[in-house]
Amino acid sequence: MDASFLLAKLITLVLSLVVAYLAFHGYRRSGRTPMLYVSGGFVFIGAGAICEGLIYHSFGTTIASAALVQAVIVSSGMILVLVSLTK
Repeated sequence: MDASFLLAKLITLVLSLVVAYLAFHGYRRSGRTPMLYVSGGFVFIGAGAICEGLIYHSFGTTIASAALVQAVIVSSGMILVLVSLTK
């Protein structure tokens, strides 16, 4: 795997986990449930950022099926963020 590709994926993961941590910290301070949804959403988005390559290399699946799993995970995170914005 190309080092620049791996670095970009790791940066995306770290940034999403930092946002998730800050949102969770905001939830603990304010007790507002939407912040908890934002936190969970960014955890899913960060996991989706790295799961495509892991699934493709670890399980030997096709890139299309690995991309489908990634899309489902990232979409779940986006739904959680969307739910937090509508509450």
